[in-house]
Amino acid sequence: MQIGVIGLGRMGGNISRRLMKAGHHCVVFDANAKPREALAKEGAKAAGSLAQVVTALGDKPRAVWVMLPAGPITEETVERLGGLLEPDDVIIDGGNSFYKDDIRRAKNLAEKRIRYVDCGTSGGVWGIDRGYCMMIGGPKEAVDHLDPIFAALAPGLGDIPRTPGRKTDDPRAERGYIHAGPSGAGHFVKMVHNGIEYGLMQAYAEGFDILRNKASKDLPEDERFALNMPDIAEVWRRGSVISSWLLDLGAAALTKDPQLKDFSGFVQDSGEGRWTIEAAIEEAVPADVLSSALYARFRSRQEHTFGEKMLSAMRFGFGGHIEGNEPIDPEPKPEKSQAHSSAHNAAE
Repeated sequence: MQIGVIGLGRMGGNISRRLMKAGHHCVVFDANAKPREALAKEGAKAAGSLAQVVTALGDKPRAVWVMLPAGPITEETVERLGGLLEPDDVIIDGGNSFYKDDIRRAKNLAEKRIRYVDCGTSGGVWGIDRGYCMMIGGPKEAVDHLDPIFAALAPGLGDIPRTPGRKTDDPRAERGYIHAGPSGAGHFVKMVHNGIEYGLMQAYAEGFDILRNKASKDLPEDERFALNMPDIAEVWRRGSVISSWLLDLGAAALTKDPQLKDFSGFVQDSGEGRWTIEAAIEEAVPADVLSSALYARFRSRQEHTFGEKMLSAMRFGFGGHIEGNEPIDPEPKPEKSQAHSSAHNAAE
C-alpha cells in the first residue's frame, strides 16, 4: 500500500522503515529536512509540505499517518489535512492524543466524508525490530482497509505462548493489534495502558530503592546488606513472576552503571497518566496505585532518589526520553484556537 507519514521523530521514522521493509510505499514529511532526506535515501519519497504528501499519494483512498506530539501541532496538522484530502481518504493519528479530541475530530472530518482513525502505538525506539503493539479506534471499514499497514507494523505471533483456552474469531490481538472500538477507543485503551505503565515502573523503582538502601548506615550493622543490584535484576528476569520487558530495560541499565550515575532521577510525565486519573474520577473507579505513581513523578522534580533514577533509566530504555529535553508539563489538551498557524513549526 501507499501511505503518507507526517513526523519523522523517534517513532515516525522507524514506522516508515518497518513499513518499507514490508514492501509498502511511504511518502514522508517532517519540518526538519534531515530525516526526510535520510528516509529518501532508504527508499521513501520525501515531500516538502503536507500538500505535496497528498499529491504524491496516487492510490485512492489515500491514507496519511500523523506521528506528532499530542497538542496543537497534531491538532493543526489534522485540520490542514482535512482541507487537502477527499471523501473516503483516511487520517491516522498514531501519537498519544487525548481520546476526547479524537471523537471531536472524527465528527468534524465526517462532515467531509473523510475517515479518522486513532491508533495508540506502543513500542518506542525498539518497535522497528520488535514491532508495535497497536490499539485502534475508528470506523470498521477504514480499519479493515488499513489492515495490511497494521499487520506490517505489529509484532506478529512471535514466540509468545498462546493463552490456554482462548477462542476468538479475530486473530489480530494475538498478532499485536486490535480494533478497540469507535473513534477515540484506541487512544483511550492506550491512555490506560500508559497509566498502568506508570504503576509498574514505580513498583520496580521503589523495590530497587529499598534493596539499595539496605546498606544504609542508619540500620544496625548486622542488618546491613550490600546487595548486587545488577544480579538481582538479572535473576528476577529468569523464571520470576515479576519478569517483564521493563525489568529487562532496568537490568540493562544497571549492568551498564550499577549506580545509575548518568540519570538525575527527574522523571517526566507525558500526559496519559493524568488523563487516566481524570477518566477514573469520571467513572468513579478507585485508582490508588496509578495516582500514586503519577504523584511520584511530580515529586521526582523536587528531590531525586535511586528509585527515581531507575524510573529514568527504564523510560530512556523504551522510549529514548532524555532528561531535560522535555517541557516541565505536557502540552494542554488543545482547543481549536490554540492551533499554530503552520504545521511545519514542530515535529516529534
